[in-house]
Amino acid sequence: MRYEYRPRGVCSRNISFDIDGDHRITNISFVGGCNGNLKALSKAVDGKTAEEIAELFSGIDCAGKGTSCSDQLSRAVREAAEKIGDGASAEIYAERKDLSETGCAFLPADIMLPSFYADAEKMKKWAVVACDQYTSQPEYWEKVESFVGSSPSSLRLVLPEIYLGKNEDERIAAINRSMREYISKGIFTEIKNALILTERKLSDGTCRYGIIGKIDLEKYDYAPGSETPVRASEKTVTERIPPRLRVRKSATIELPHVLVLIDDPKKTVVEPVCARKESLCKLYDFELMMGGGSVAGYLLSNEDSENVINALIGLSDAEKSAAAYGFADKKELIFAVGDGNHSLATAKAAYEKIKELYGASAAASHPARYALVEIENLRSDALEFEPIHRVVFETEPEKLIAYCKEKLGLEETSGAPGSDTVKIVTASGEKTYRITSGDSPLAVGSVQSAIDGYLASNGGRVDYIHGDGVTSRLARESADRAGFILPEIDKGSLFKTVVADGVLPRKTFSMGNAEDKRFYLEARKITK
Repeated sequence: MRYEYRPRGVCSRNISFDIDGDHRITNISFVGGCNGNLKALSKAVDGKTAEEIAELFSGIDCAGKGTSCSDQLSRAVREAAEKIGDGASAEIYAERKDLSETGCAFLPADIMLPSFYADAEKMKKWAVVACDQYTSQPEYWEKVESFVGSSPSSLRLVLPEIYLGKNEDERIAAINRSMREYISKGIFTEIKNALILTERKLSDGTCRYGIIGKIDLEKYDYAPGSETPVRASEKTVTERIPPRLRVRKSATIELPHVLVLIDDPKKTVVEPVCARKESLCKLYDFELMMGGGSVAGYLLSNEDSENVINALIGLSDAEKSAAAYGFADKKELIFAVGDGNHSLATAKAAYEKIKELYGASAAASHPARYALVEIENLRSDALEFEPIHRVVFETEPEKLIAYCKEKLGLEETSGAPGSDTVKIVTASGEKTYRITSGDSPLAVGSVQSAIDGYLASNGGRVDYIHGDGVTSRLARESADRAGFILPEIDKGSLFKTVVADGVLPRKTFSMGNAEDKRFYLEARKITK
């Protein structure tokens, strides 16, 4: 493990070194201070244990400062050794097997956690919900800001979409400064070549499990009709990539909210690890802010990691894929992006720029070739698909509804909502309609097409909202709004639909309500 320490009261500004499970210290590096002397000191003690170094240098004074660079090194190695000794134990610093040669698109990653990962109160302020949530509810983000205060938090490392177009340059610059500051202050602990099992207890008490690792962007394509092992499940709006790319352009680390689905009916990948979680090294366990439930993380052993990768490779059997989906002439789909389509597309775009700059050969070993994600089993009973609704702002509701009636052949109905219905809510009330002449097999595709056509000619803006109640409330708040509440989506048809038709319409479904979305917690370096 690489450990970072910020010295105090001396000329050196940063101390970093590697420490293993036996507390042995190697590759010591100082930033600032007496260059020659500190190089000699580092070389002289390379390979010694933290306890040996602390005994040699503890209490040494320089020019009446009460400390010295060597004394600060003794404090740094003692601190690192203590962190290994408590909390997660030496397990997290043990050497793990390199599985990159397996060819799997999902692999263990060098995962960074806050150094206070075992402190539930600090972690509650650290983890923040995905940036694409609550985009029309500024009060949510104001409460988050107030709760976090000056504490270290992932809030300082991401750009909530509600702030897009609002002092973006200043916000992005602040994010990049915070990334550099958190790294220099030793905020992060890095776990090499790791997979982490996550146990998310949702707001309704349901438990959802996933495994965190990295996805190979060389094996991912978001274009409709692609046949790569990793594909988008929904249409990617390329116009939404540039703002995200500006954030990633100068970023040193990434924080994931991407959830990638596997279709594993026999439950061979995630579930066996869940059954063994009590034997795994628990890294964190804490309550999430703002009613988000709670989350715990467990470090997979070498054996468990290898079993996960082998099970994923087993899912890539072409004959099984053809039998499951009925398309013998289609290449198998192993990973479908469930949440965070545009975030993963942005990571891909950033990697392609690196390939253009340095060439494909050099880019192949660049950290940006991969993106940190969480995989979950589509067949999990805890995984529910929620429709993503629409609210049109700054519009004339009656005119918009008349346009939709013409384009979609809307017929008012008092029957139960079905797969071909849409409920339209305005300040004056709500009505449910059946779609009789849509241009998509899914209601969401037809409704989106009608909204796009209307906005192109009449202006206004659309936002994508999670939850029936929130959609209704937002639509009723003002006379210049209209809300479209869409029917539920059958998650069992996702892989077959993506294989057959390419992608679903954009913003078709969400994996749970807003408060149940993934929170930013882990990180990974994306620069050399």
